[in-house]
Amino acid sequence: MALSSAGEAALERSDEGSAMRLRPLGFWGISNAALLEPEIDALVAGSPKRAVIDLSRLDHLDTSGAWLLFRLAKGLIGAGALVKWAGVSANAKRLLETIGADAGQAEPEAETKHSILDVLLGPLGRHVVDIGADLSRGLGVFGSIIYSLCVAATRPSRLRFSSIVHHLDRSGLRAVPIVFLMSFLIGGIIAQQAAFQLRTYGATLYVVDLVGVLALREIGVLLTAIMIAGRSGSAYTAEIGSMKMREEIDALKVIGLDPVEILIVPRLVALIVALPLLTIVSDIAALMGGAMTSLLYVDMPIATFISRLRDAVVLSTFMVGIIKAPFMALITGIVAAIEGIKVEGSAESLGRHTTASVVKAIFMVIVADGIFAVIFASLGY
Repeated sequence: MALSSAGEAALERSDEGSAMRLRPLGFWGISNAALLEPEIDALVAGSPKRAVIDLSRLDHLDTSGAWLLFRLAKGLIGAGALVKWAGVSANAKRLLETIGADAGQAEPEAETKHSILDVLLGPLGRHVVDIGADLSRGLGVFGSIIYSLCVAATRPSRLRFSSIVHHLDRSGLRAVPIVFLMSFLIGGIIAQQAAFQLRTYGATLYVVDLVGVLALREIGVLLTAIMIAGRSGSAYTAEIGSMKMREEIDALKVIGLDPVEILIVPRLVALIVALPLLTIVSDIAALMGGAMTSLLYVDMPIATFISRLRDAVVLSTFMVGIIKAPFMALITGIVAAIEGIKVEGSAESLGRHTTASVVKAIFMVIVADGIFAVIFASLGY
């Protein structure tokens, strides 16, 4: 029987044993939404145990009508009914999925009991799956980058030198002041703590050895990579994510351009060039901070510091840090690109993935530094 009629829209109800079949009829659109809402509320209030929403006799459906159907199904499920869909056309299915309805089969949510293992291991399992997905995306982005670089090697005009220079200025030259300041302070702190501990044994001269080796092998490149991950990596994620939100990446694909070649390769090349240069700046700043602290804290002349430094370090000590730098730049760039591509259509998503980019890049940089330390130690380098 017809439960309601609102102009050109109607909702027919028929009982089929213990189930109830609901057939929306006519024009389910915004013009009839206000008239159909009270009838839907009344139907939900007297919800059956089973219901079938049959859309086979629906003449027209727009977003407002789809929202009414979704509201009807959600109300019936909330009242404890088992709801099934029937006669769903392709257009109706698309509209229902757009507003979040499942146009297949909807069942009332059952109360789920979780064990302690589920609570403890469930998040761990989800994180493992996410790590696997990120690794897959990373390999895909890395492969696309290698392909673009190979194409650029055969056709240099494809490599966007103006964009590389622009990002080199932003990621490299403009980062010099903060990298220099942070490394200078860290070098001074290391020298002060070393002098404080070694003074007891009358071995303050070995402050130079500690500062020199630690700054050139580890602190210089690691501190620089962390600074770049927080400064440039987050910026790259935000830029690519904003382009993803505004569908600019899709626009590039439509006009036949490769987003990896246009957006990711110039930024990555700039990072790979900038990070070793910034590592050299960081090394010099850390040594200057150590020398200044040694002069003020243990009265060691600058000339003595430099003379001892020449004996304490060799070329391989310096090269260890420089060798690490391009790999850390590659890690930072790929992580920033992956998180930028994962951004969805909201500001909250952009902020979440920008934060994730910084955290993941710093973590991966530290892991890479540990791996290099083991490799160089095993090689005796």
